[in-house]
Amino acid sequence: MSKKYDVFGMGNALVDFEFEVDDTFFVDNGIQKGLMTLVDEERQNFLMNVLHNIPAKKQCGGSAANTVIALSQFGGKGYYSCKVAGDETGNFYAEDLNENGVDSNLDHQEQPDGITGKCLVMISPDAERTMNTFLGITAEYDSSRINEEALANSEYLYIEGYLITGPDSRKAIKHAMSLARKHDTKIAITFSDPGIIAGFKDFFMELLDEPVDMLFCNEAEALSFTSTDNIIEAREALKPFAKNFAITQGKNGAIIYDGLTYIDIEPYPVDAINTNGAGDMFAGAFLYGLTQNHGFAQSGIFATYASSQIVTVMGPRLEMSHAREVSRKITEL
Repeated sequence: MSKKYDVFGMGNALVDFEFEVDDTFFVDNGIQKGLMTLVDEERQNFLMNVLHNIPAKKQCGGSAANTVIALSQFGGKGYYSCKVAGDETGNFYAEDLNENGVDSNLDHQEQPDGITGKCLVMISPDAERTMNTFLGITAEYDSSRINEEALANSEYLYIEGYLITGPDSRKAIKHAMSLARKHDTKIAITFSDPGIIAGFKDFFMELLDEPVDMLFCNEAEALSFTSTDNIIEAREALKPFAKNFAITQGKNGAIIYDGLTYIDIEPYPVDAINTNGAGDMFAGAFLYGLTQNHGFAQSGIFATYASSQIVTVMGPRLEMSHAREVSRKITEL
């Protein structure tokens, strides 16, 4: 019997504010370019004031949310487990999820007092994304946010690597993985960011003590996690941790491991204006392919194509009409 949801995602709930800036902005404001940096509320308010004259694009985000929304836009059915506050930003977040066809725990849980998390995404002229994130109440994400019935009724559990930074969210990850194994729900995880690997490698090792069904990472994350110098060594070293995996390589395409062999996925050359959300889109498109009974190669080609489209627009999400157009690509492969 098929399950109700293709993917049950768990991750941070952040409202993204996207700005286009030049490289001097990072120097002038002491920002480390190209990384995701956690900041406190005071620091984020300071940056918001500096950026107040620059037009911003606003939408619900968080890495795993972007992935589940992409899957939903292509025609899949997603569920998202997260935590927002009962403030204006939290209400916006819940409405945006619903408008994108994603069910969530926010539909049936009262939201607590507090401040909903925000992520300032600064896009430089080279299309690189730099993020300064104040987690707000999403830093208090815990096991109470996980709907066991929805998880049991999902083909895949998809875990955002950023959640590994908090003790309560680490417990929530372990709880969700235990429930997934109990209910025969496959487990997928993304490393999320090289900085997260550097700071929390031991916790990832612990989580992956029993191999997951699917692992997503980029080349830098693969090298960091495996402590290797090249991608050939890294992909071999990943095998004990995941039955299948995908290593994205930006303009060089991707490497898929289907449990038996490596599949090299050629890139789709485009003029990138923004790399924000490319990895999230890859995971969403890839999981959409797998849950619609397409093979690893076909899903990898589709995911690479979808990622090539997201980097040509501002923001980590396609317009619905564009997403529907992209979704037809998988039927042509």
